[in-house]
Amino acid sequence: MSFSSIVLFKPTSSSKALTEQDALIPELAAMGEIFCCQWGLLRSMPVWAQVWEGLMALGDDLRSDVDKLVGTPWTTRNGYVVPATDDVKLYSNDAVKLDAVYLYADLLGSTKLAREFRPETAGKVIRASLRTASTIIKRRGGEIRSYDGDRVMGIFIGGSKNSNAAKAALQINYAMQKIVQPGLYSKLPHLERDGFEARMCVGIASGEAFIARAGVRDSSDLVSIGRAPNVAAKLSDIRETVQYRTYITAAVYKLLSEETKLSKGKNMWEARGADVGGEHMTIYRSNYWWSV
Repeated sequence: MSFSSIVLFKPTSSSKALTEQDALIPELAAMGEIFCCQWGLLRSMPVWAQVWEGLMALGDDLRSDVDKLVGTPWTTRNGYVVPATDDVKLYSNDAVKLDAVYLYADLLGSTKLAREFRPETAGKVIRASLRTASTIIKRRGGEIRSYDGDRVMGIFIGGSKNSNAAKAALQINYAMQKIVQPGLYSKLPHLERDGFEARMCVGIASGEAFIARAGVRDSSDLVSIGRAPNVAAKLSDIRETVQYRTYITAAVYKLLSEETKLSKGKNMWEARGADVGGEHMTIYRSNYWWSV
């Protein structure tokens, strides 16, 4: 029910409320006496007075919050560890600057999964995939800071952050094909019969990020602001017919260790141009895996 349809009334000589939704009047009456709003002046009975007061209070709260958030200067500090949610204040403009590598791992085929399979099946696929990717990210020194549907975000810092993130991506590719998919097919054979392949696409980018906390009390989370998390997320969205599963920026590739760059003397990464979030850039892609 729209509030605009029940508060914009003008009285007539017959004292009938003018509205295009007169059919709602009996319904409103059942909830309490119908009220009139005479040119913005509310005369009502208890139920709608409370509703009106609640709406006004909500508006005041929202305006106050926006004024504080926009008008308060940032307090920033350099971070040397990946902050947890409680390390960043919620009700002040507190932020941590972090030189980091961001990794996003996104499940492929989730639309097909949701459309063609039961929720119980889709849930098992998503949980198994996210658990596998998250475990590898953690084992490679990354920190998990966000889950978004069928996608997970990891943050890597330190001297080997680029190579650690790349190894994690290649291990995710291995584990999805050699561990997750066989495990799913053995317990849920209809996945194989109906042509679903368990795969994840991983995007990796590096740079300075601005980490703040957003939300309300008891429902808040960290948000990473900056080019690195944005580009990494976009790279994880790439879908190609060829079996490439890992995409990294040129800056990440430049700082890879030799063992993360070469396999038996052959480069595991292929350069190509791509439009990423409206920006044309050189990226590197790989269809290799790293065993676990």
